[in-house]
Amino acid sequence: MSRPIPPAAVDGPEMLHGPLAVSRETQERLAIYVALLLRWQRAQNLVAPSTLREVWRRHVGDSIQVARLLPEARHWVDLGSGAGFPGLVTAILLMEEEAPGRVHLVESNQRKAGFLRAVIRETGCPAEVHAVRIEDLAEGFDAPVEAVSARALADLTVLCGYAEPFVARGATAIFHKGKNFREEITQASHAWDLDLVQTDSLIDPDSRLLMIRHIRPRRSSGKG
Repeated sequence: MSRPIPPAAVDGPEMLHGPLAVSRETQERLAIYVALLLRWQRAQNLVAPSTLREVWRRHVGDSIQVARLLPEARHWVDLGSGAGFPGLVTAILLMEEEAPGRVHLVESNQRKAGFLRAVIRETGCPAEVHAVRIEDLAEGFDAPVEAVSARALADLTVLCGYAEPFVARGATAIFHKGKNFREEITQASHAWDLDLVQTDSLIDPDSRLLMIRHIRPRRSSGKG
């Protein structure tokens, strides 16, 4: 088991070492992303201000874990993308592949969607922004999808509802969950039949990455 990456007072790309290491070209693209994030953060609250001093560890490094769990996946849907973690990081990592695929970023907030488009434009990463509600995208989505991601969006029960249409098509869902992950799994299991595997976070020892390959609604046993 890899040890968690320790925090730093003020961090930088040097935090990306060991299992989180990336190529020089990828690091340069991630640096463009982080610079844009810090610039746009002055006008809108993209991430919690308290996390900015550890942006490389808390956001970039945390997001790299996701793509590394499914290294063969090329076509992703990132739900409630917000500032682009993990979806934009996944798209930048995909640029290292011969057939990079595409990440579909779903973000209904127009200002955040504008930020996502700016990062795509400046980095050239293979991503597309859908400024719609998740339910609206899922209803008619017909592009290839192998993986679904989400971070800091909703509790697991709700996330399973969002992801189920994509998982039903063969995608694998990966969700970040914090210290209450056990309670969330228990609650979600009341509503959903899940094929779920937990992976320790490299960033926070109290957090987990939940990989779900099967989501099916549980039938109510009640009458009436």
